[in-house]
Amino acid sequence: QVQLVESGGGLVQAGGSLRLSCAASERSLSSYTVGWFRQAPGKEREFVAKMEWSGSNTGYADSVKGRFAISRDKSKNTVYLQMNSLKPEDTAVYYCAARRSFYHGDWGSWGQGTQVTVSS
Repeated sequence: QVQLVESGGGLVQAGGSLRLSCAASERSLSSYTVGWFRQAPGKEREFVAKMEWSGSNTGYADSVKGRFAISRDKSKNTVYLQMNSLKPEDTAVYYCAARRSFYHGDWGSWGQGTQVTVSS
């Protein structure tokens, strides 16, 4: 497993942008796929985006395609989620997670989450 720490959440108006960070400590993310998930109050946690560390594969939920972008900085061992054109329905706690395979398997490592609130 790998230790993950999210940051970058906050309060933003609809139409605004935020960039979330997911930093790994103690272990390189080079052999992992990192994903972003979110959980709104009263709802189940849902997938948002994922990226294979090599950068060759990415995936997005339909609800965020064209608005969110996942990227990584190898030198900082950090994955980012750039969120543009935010909507009130994007309000949730955002989590990053890691697993070995891009296509399948359990997300064995999770961060503590960061709150994103989008006001209308």
